[in-house]
Amino acid sequence: MPSRTAEIGGALARSRAGLALRRPHNWIQLAKFCAVGAIGYVVNLGVYSLLLNAAGLHYLGAAVCSFLVAVTNNYTWNRLWTFRGQRGHVAYQGIRFLLVSVAALGLNLVFLRTLVALGVGKIAAQAIAIVLVTPVNFVFNKTWSFSTKRASRAPTQPS
Repeated sequence: MPSRTAEIGGALARSRAGLALRRPHNWIQLAKFCAVGAIGYVVNLGVYSLLLNAAGLHYLGAAVCSFLVAVTNNYTWNRLWTFRGQRGHVAYQGIRFLLVSVAALGLNLVFLRTLVALGVGKIAAQAIAIVLVTPVNFVFNKTWSFSTKRASRAPTQPS
């Protein structure tokens, strides 16, 4: 008699998620999404440091501004490169991307705060939180922000 774990594993393999995990295209998109995210991370920290040190902005204001710059950068590159074949109306996808990004930021902050409270160093905790949030962020951007089904309902922009 198969174990419960084997049954669950078999069900996952036959599920939509299991099928998606076997498609190389999805892994390539995930790698591109991570590359864009890494660049966005550098942009975020660079803008944050500039606003904090050169412009003298309060750290929370600098964090919000740098987040907005990084989200704009990430949306642009994800639209042009990662999800190129899934482009719909620029504003509709942009709004959905922003909503997913804000939700991912919220989840990231929950992980970050929890890890720091558990004694993990702040930089290490942020690195772990980013890794934990990235798959969720990718799935929602792939299936909602850049969904070809949703995008086809909105007017399209020329490529």
